[in-house]
Amino acid sequence: MKLTGNTILITGGGSGIGRGLAKELHALGNKVIIAGRRRQLLEAVVAENQGMKFVVLDMEDAASIARVAGELSKDYPALNMLVNNAGIMRAEALREQPLEDAEAIVRTNLLGPIRLTAALLPLLAKQAYSAIVNVSSGLAFVPLSLTPTYCATKAALHSYTQSLRYQLQRTAIEVVELIPPYVATELMNGAEDPRAMPLDEFIAEVMLILKTHPEVKEICVERVKGMRFAAESGKYDAVFSGLNEAMAKLPE
Repeated sequence: MKLTGNTILITGGGSGIGRGLAKELHALGNKVIIAGRRRQLLEAVVAENQGMKFVVLDMEDAASIARVAGELSKDYPALNMLVNNAGIMRAEALREQPLEDAEAIVRTNLLGPIRLTAALLPLLAKQAYSAIVNVSSGLAFVPLSLTPTYCATKAALHSYTQSLRYQLQRTAIEVVELIPPYVATELMNGAEDPRAMPLDEFIAEVMLILKTHPEVKEICVERVKGMRFAAESGKYDAVFSGLNEAMAKLPE
């Protein structure tokens, strides 16, 4: 993946992984636009990184995606990189039929990236080089039963990414998947959980992979490889049991 000279949109850029990636890519001299629902967080990130821009975007709302995509195409005609990072994660007790949570997760985590990718593909196709980075999860490969819809959306995003990459293989649009492990972010209060990978360590390893392996199609830090390749290694059942026993109760 080309790491300099880009104009990059990062969804979910106000916090967590999105914020960390935005900071590092901005420092490399790219023009970075962060997007998210919470204006105050976006403004704080931009204030810390002179020259960075932001747009308010609700990935759950199709109208918001269409509006922002149109504005971006007009305001940033050189936009050539999309990082689909925004997502929500909620615990669900399936016997209680929490459909409102499940539907919101699907709209944000799956329909959101699909809609935004479709809306921006015409602009990305105009550039000499473009990239789409979809942020899935190790839980796409070994699900955490406490968060079933989240895991299902990430598995679907992985599948969508593979198909997108295949369809775009003869174009100038590169398709990359970033597969995080359990990282210390605000999702499920992970920032307070000592079991989570520290965010700064995760971002540093991701950037090192991108700098040393620019041709990479799946970005896997060492801590996620056991989950990503659980099935291939023949250890799926053991990894699934170990994960769900260890994470049966996340911190409040």
